[in-house]
Amino acid sequence: MKREDFPILKNDLIYFDNGATTLKPQVVVDSMIDYYTNYTANAHRGDYDNSLKVDMKYEEVRTKVKNFIHAKSEREIIFTSGATDSLNRIVFGYMKTHLKQGDEVLITKAEHASNVLPWLELEKEIGIVVRYIPLENHLVTMENVEKSITEKVKVISLAHVTNVLGDIRPIAEIGKLCQEKNILLVVDGAQSVPHRKVDVEELEIDFLAFSAHKMLGPTGVGVLYGKENLLEEMKPLEFGGGMNASFASSGEVEYKSLPSRLEAGTPPIAEVIGMGAAIDYLEEIGMDQIHRYEIELKKYFLEKAKEVDKLVIYNPDIESGLIAFNIDGVFSQDTAVYLNHYHICVRAGNHCAKILKEDLFVKNTCRISFYFYNTKEEIDQLITVLKNAKDLFQIVLS
Repeated sequence: MKREDFPILKNDLIYFDNGATTLKPQVVVDSMIDYYTNYTANAHRGDYDNSLKVDMKYEEVRTKVKNFIHAKSEREIIFTSGATDSLNRIVFGYMKTHLKQGDEVLITKAEHASNVLPWLELEKEIGIVVRYIPLENHLVTMENVEKSITEKVKVISLAHVTNVLGDIRPIAEIGKLCQEKNILLVVDGAQSVPHRKVDVEELEIDFLAFSAHKMLGPTGVGVLYGKENLLEEMKPLEFGGGMNASFASSGEVEYKSLPSRLEAGTPPIAEVIGMGAAIDYLEEIGMDQIHRYEIELKKYFLEKAKEVDKLVIYNPDIESGLIAFNIDGVFSQDTAVYLNHYHICVRAGNHCAKILKEDLFVKNTCRISFYFYNTKEEIDQLITVLKNAKDLFQIVLS
């Protein structure tokens, strides 16, 4: 599907590491080159034609993002350096001033480091309590969510889709429960927004974080969505140009309104423009079609994988395009190095979810993550290589 739009695929390459980052279509690259070669200027700084064009292009993307996730207003869209930056802003820009000692935050042991470490740091700083929703067969269930809620729980912070097993959390039901109990819902959308429709209003999400580079866009840019009333109370973590209306030597400072107040300094202009081109590209294909095709590829892989001896798959029943596996008795990194010999790219390790091993009882796995430009023919090649893995150690050690 649209493979001709991805120049890198003209090389001898099979790319199954889309959970880490995605390939970039030529239209995204061209949009950034267009900015750099034809109308370079800073944003929100100048009164000449190029600068005004930059302002228009930059803010057009904010509207695209708003529509893409069905937010109410452009004021609810803050451009950041990525999902990690967005989650840190949520924790240290909002939660640090709204939570107190003894307040509880619920996460799980399957979360990415970006949705664990900030909370653990805040626990050290102000004495909140981080607790873990028990997983049922590695999954989040509403029953366990409800059992975990106490009067002290103020926040539930979860990945919509996890980055190891690809399980899809019942965010709509959790969002409704959070609204009823006056609990804030923070969602890590890094693995969901690029692959399925995400409607922040329908899901009743209070804060959402995601990155452009996992959805065909450039690295170094992402989105923090927050309900406007919450963002109004968020403290900026950076101070400088672009976010202030005025300041004086007396110490008097007036900051701008949203979203500028939370976007200090020169923004990642080319990257934002590239993200806008990526959103246009995804919407042209259709998010529902992308999700259906990924599931089709996964089902095809699972059927073909029956031909491979000693292949252990940890998440065969999960309805997403991620597959966690190992060859029995083989270290995951060795498997990845072996596959690389045949120009097949997969991820190996703990995938930044270092405490999941406490529930999965496996420290490292290989991960395949499909996207719409992958094909069944590529899967056939992968299966062939895995079936011939008897020469794995010879290749790895050579």
